[in-house]
Amino acid sequence: MGYGQQSPRGGHQQQGPWQPYAGQPPALGGGVPWNGHAGPPPPPSGGGRRRSSVVAVVVATAVVLAAGITGFLVLGGDADEGEPDAGPTGAEAVSPPASPGEPRGGAEDGTAPLVPGWKTVTNPQRGIAFDVPADWAVKSSGWVTYVAENGDPEETPLVGFAAPAVLKEKWCRSDDDGNGTQEDTPLASVGSRAEPDARDVTEAARENARLWVYGSYAQPSKEKVTTGAAKPFTTKSGLRGRVATATSTGAEGTGRCAHDGKATAFAFENPAGETLSWTFVGVRGVDDEVPEPTVRKILGTVRLVDSAP
Repeated sequence: MGYGQQSPRGGHQQQGPWQPYAGQPPALGGGVPWNGHAGPPPPPSGGGRRRSSVVAVVVATAVVLAAGITGFLVLGGDADEGEPDAGPTGAEAVSPPASPGEPRGGAEDGTAPLVPGWKTVTNPQRGIAFDVPADWAVKSSGWVTYVAENGDPEETPLVGFAAPAVLKEKWCRSDDDGNGTQEDTPLASVGSRAEPDARDVTEAARENARLWVYGSYAQPSKEKVTTGAAKPFTTKSGLRGRVATATSTGAEGTGRCAHDGKATAFAFENPAGETLSWTFVGVRGVDDEVPEPTVRKILGTVRLVDSAP
């Protein structure tokens, strides 16, 4: 699993056990680049790892994050309807304001946190904002994170998102491939993107959740991933869409950092009719696993803000 960053000036530094890669990430879906210009494909990750690489890249140009329904074609798109399902419960199902998706509370531009003591994460290119607890690390809007198939020399993304926030970036450190380099595995991350290739919000939500769990935790065992049905959900701002969850169970990984994982994905449309998504992905079945009420509390803050021109 790889994780690195590239500065706007082209500098590159390793962030942990996740192997960093030079250049820009390859295109997702239909050959559309993630950013304003193409770059050289990253080098092979070197085999033997249980999970594929997760790469974070800082780019100087505007991020145009092409959606990852490509992964639907790569992996097959089996419609497993297992639990857990993900629908709004209790306070999550709130009454929408007069204008669905309109920022509510805080600053007029929607960038002030809706949850006291939390901080706001903004994807200005897609016009999406949400809040995370204070102990999460908020990356710049130019960061891109993705997962790829293990052993793929082209590192073609299965799924990814931009402008992420990360919890405990060095949660687990190991040298599973024995190359002498310690690699860091984060506890959880969350981000957002556009979904130009998705047929609808249902497909976008289910495929995001499934592909993140498969790519990050379950490879090569597709059958170890259980994806729930996409159910209606309304955020605090009145933004309506569909939310789905996926989990892995009994994934056969190697190394001390190998664990099962989970993901929650929310897909929705902006006023222009474009499909967008927000996704949480994290380790499952450990003492400091991010609890579901916290995941849903973060999800409840997803809102539309003014996008960059």
